[in-house]
Amino acid sequence: MLNKEERIEKARQLHKSGCNCCQSVVLAYDDILPIDRQATAAVAAPFGRGLAGCREVCGCVSGIAMVCGLTGHTAETRNLVEQFRHEEGDIVCGRLLQQGKKPCTDLVADAAAILHETVTCDQ
Repeated sequence: MLNKEERIEKARQLHKSGCNCCQSVVLAYDDILPIDRQATAAVAAPFGRGLAGCREVCGCVSGIAMVCGLTGHTAETRNLVEQFRHEEGDIVCGRLLQQGKKPCTDLVADAAAILHETVTCDQ
C-alpha cells in the first residue's frame, strides 16, 4: 500500500498527465477501490472542473466524497469536506480559482492528503 507522500505524488502526476481534479484524487486511491481503474476514471470524469465545467463544487471535493463512498467511509465525508474548506478557503471551484491561492495540482495533492488517514486506516 502506498504511503501518504506517495499518494500525494500520484495525485499530482495524474493531474499533470491530463486527468481532471476529481479523477486525480480518486485514481490516487485506485488500488483500494472496489471498482477497476477504467470504471473509476469514467465515473469521476464528469465531476471535473466544478461538475462538468460549471465551476460549482470543486472536483477535488467530489473526489473526496467518491473515495469515502467507495471505501465505506461515508460517515466521514462531511468532516473531510469541511477540512478541505478550512484549509483551502472554499469548496466551490469558481471561487477557488478566483482566489488564485493555489493551482489545481496543489488542491488535488491536498485532497489526496486529507483522505489518507481516513481511508487507509483499515486497509
